[in-house]
Amino acid sequence: MQGRVTTDNSVKALLPDFERACALAARACLPWVGQGDKEAADAAAVDAMRTAFNAAPMHGRIVIGEGERDQAPMLYIGETLGDGSRLASTPEVDIAVDPLEGTTLCAQNRPGALCVVAFAPRGELLHAPDVYMQKIVARPGLDLRADDLDRPLDEVLARLQGQAGRPLRVIMLDRERHRPMIAAVQAAGAALSLIPDGDVMGALLTSLPGAVGGGGPRFDLYVGSGGAPEGVLAAAGLQALGGSMFGRLIFRDDDERERAARIGLGPAEQGQIFALSDLASSHAHLVLAGVTGDVLDGATTAGAQVLSLGAGVCRLQHCRF
Repeated sequence: MQGRVTTDNSVKALLPDFERACALAARACLPWVGQGDKEAADAAAVDAMRTAFNAAPMHGRIVIGEGERDQAPMLYIGETLGDGSRLASTPEVDIAVDPLEGTTLCAQNRPGALCVVAFAPRGELLHAPDVYMQKIVARPGLDLRADDLDRPLDEVLARLQGQAGRPLRVIMLDRERHRPMIAAVQAAGAALSLIPDGDVMGALLTSLPGAVGGGGPRFDLYVGSGGAPEGVLAAAGLQALGGSMFGRLIFRDDDERERAARIGLGPAEQGQIFALSDLASSHAHLVLAGVTGDVLDGATTAGAQVLSLGAGVCRLQHCRF
């Protein structure tokens, strides 16, 4: 039986395997770009990503995936993946996936669809249920506070704008539930950008250097509610970029609370304000591959542009097939 000795370096050594998995998932989506079938596009990404994971020298465990075991045939929560026979000491890793973030974007051939995966040593990613999360994310250098989630947004904006010394640049999902926040941002004189989808990249754009092209981040602040799984994925990247984040789970009914309890989140955690380090440790890595072009180039049959973020890592490359 192979040993299971996990170190930061042994996890980091898996980065090329995860980059390849994301790139292959992006390529698998290509036949479905613009075809109007988001379920088929997602299924193609899931299948390609899972196949690649099973070839990687790891003992992997899905902690954020396509759903619970009875809801998802592949990449379900708790599924074990990897080829643990390839190394004498095989790292144990937790994996969070969004095989195709922006399924509708892909189906409609609109910019911004991505294949996304985060991984970390066992126990260092929050096991987030598939519910909403209230989020606030700030670029490096802004003093974000946990109680900003409970303060009136105009007060938070005024304080952060004073720190920035100029009008803030804010990014937010364009959702009806965000109308009061949109009004508050505009009343504060901030420059607001609304995005149709892309919860993970929206948060990262507060801290990515010039959206990976160099210079400062495009935005100062990301606010609003989005997916809790996407919050964990974004946190893994923000750890590498120096951004700050706070989040709190939002439950619409008892069924969602029961879903959280099944994965180990009791009443205390269900009401907790999570800091960045609660969502993902500093040893986490995030990998994204472009499907339809935007911040990352769109995939082609020859390869995909992949962004990798982690401890000591911030690299943009083309993975060729």
